[in-house]
Amino acid sequence: MSDRKLNFFAGPSVLPVEVLDEMQSQIKDYQGNGQSMIETSHRGAMFEGMYNKCLSSMRELLGISSDYDVYFLGGGATLQFAMIPMNFLKPGTHADYIKSGTWANKAGKDAEVFGDVKYYFDGSDSKFTTLPDPKTVHASKNSSYLYLCSNETIGGIEWQDFPKREDTPIIADMSSDFLSRPVDVNNFDMIYGGVQKNLGPAGATVIIMKKDMLKRANSPLPNYLNYANHSSKDGLFNTPPVFSIWGVQLVLEWIKKNGGAQGMKERATLKSKMVYDVLDSSDFWKSPVDSRYRSKMNVVFRLPSEDLEKKFLTEAAQNDMLGLKGHRSVGGLRASIYNSCPVEDVKTLTEFMKEFERKNG
Repeated sequence: MSDRKLNFFAGPSVLPVEVLDEMQSQIKDYQGNGQSMIETSHRGAMFEGMYNKCLSSMRELLGISSDYDVYFLGGGATLQFAMIPMNFLKPGTHADYIKSGTWANKAGKDAEVFGDVKYYFDGSDSKFTTLPDPKTVHASKNSSYLYLCSNETIGGIEWQDFPKREDTPIIADMSSDFLSRPVDVNNFDMIYGGVQKNLGPAGATVIIMKKDMLKRANSPLPNYLNYANHSSKDGLFNTPPVFSIWGVQLVLEWIKKNGGAQGMKERATLKSKMVYDVLDSSDFWKSPVDSRYRSKMNVVFRLPSEDLEKKFLTEAAQNDMLGLKGHRSVGGLRASIYNSCPVEDVKTLTEFMKEFERKNG
């Protein structure tokens, strides 16, 4: 019987037990090489074999063609907020940003440091509880790129479909729903994401970039902040976040064993429906999000009073359910149910929610 608590944190978040067991068994001696993966040279054959397998699995699972680079950087998604406009916001143009919530907003503010930003959509009036219809989204004239965040962890909203690529590049932060569903990578010129939600331990950011984007880059740029340098070195311009990448490689193998991107979509649909069905069952619970754009990764909800929310969190913790407090900026409650969160854990949560309503409703 497992003594692990149920992890609903927004990130770093739950990993598959099988992956943790594999890391534990290999941590001192990786596959009989007499060395740990996290103490070997990133220029050596042992690391290169793991790294190439990781990148190959990523390409396989998302159908990424040779027209795109795939590699990892440090600095989290937050570094990308600055790197993207530094590289691609051309002088005399502007960038279009979809202002959908905390993370897209932070990206837009950083872009303003480097040039003109136009907010194609601003969800402020709705308190970031809805999104524009993707069919209506078109980049404006003279735009360097169109930027969006596919899933806002704090607001609990997620694009269920995406604007179609036209003449202007589309760049997407997919940190919190990466590989939770199939995605047509060819619709995007850049996809990136911190791995600590769906893919592995914190510390790495995956970059998927169409090689043609490098032709659009500004110059000159500092070495590390120039995507062209990372592209030319297959992501090994400097020492990469080895431990995190190893974790990603193992999680990608786990995803393959569990149905790939389509399998993750089915898991996400099942788990999120279990929670939303409870929320929609009575007036005791409230989901503030436009039902058309409800996140399958981060389910946010409220109770009739903050006192009840505090009681809910206390009793949930007493029942070994952690991470259910909403982000400090918005309050309320939130269940993050990423790829690796077991269906059984979500079932336990929903049963607890029903019982809590029975006693307090």
